[in-house]
Amino acid sequence: MEFQEIQALLEQFDQSSLTEFDLKDGAFGLYFNKNQECRPVVTGTNEVTTAAPVEPQPVAVTPAKHEVKSLSNESLPQAAPVVEAEGTEIVSPVVGVVYLKPAPDKPDFKKVGDRVEKGEVVCIVEAMKVMNEITAEVAGEITAVLVENEQVVEYNQGLFKVKEG
Repeated sequence: MEFQEIQALLEQFDQSSLTEFDLKDGAFGLYFNKNQECRPVVTGTNEVTTAAPVEPQPVAVTPAKHEVKSLSNESLPQAAPVVEAEGTEIVSPVVGVVYLKPAPDKPDFKKVGDRVEKGEVVCIVEAMKVMNEITAEVAGEITAVLVENEQVVEYNQGLFKVKEG
């Protein structure tokens, strides 16, 4: 089963009134659950256990006595202003590991200041052993690389910023 097919199933399940979905195809299995309790788990010793959510227990908190000192703004270290790179963001279409290089011994696909054309590969995101080439949707100059090589990225996470033009 392809990653896109699993994503489509998850979206349909999320929008449906179903509370559980279990799919088995040979050695492959997929289980979705919206219930408060999980289905029974069978262990190797033929015991059946049911996982249930843990209810939070109230904890008594005694306030600590601390002396509060007044600080003037002059004694606090000043944070450097954060400069947000401008441009259109290139985002990851999948959850996976991002590779900024085509191979470990090769240079980066793109760096800050490089020119990129629409449709040009800027990195690769590996998801479920599938290498997905990520391409630029706009032409312009790379103004920021928002991830590090071999970093795990989330769906829709920013990878690059491109100033169009």
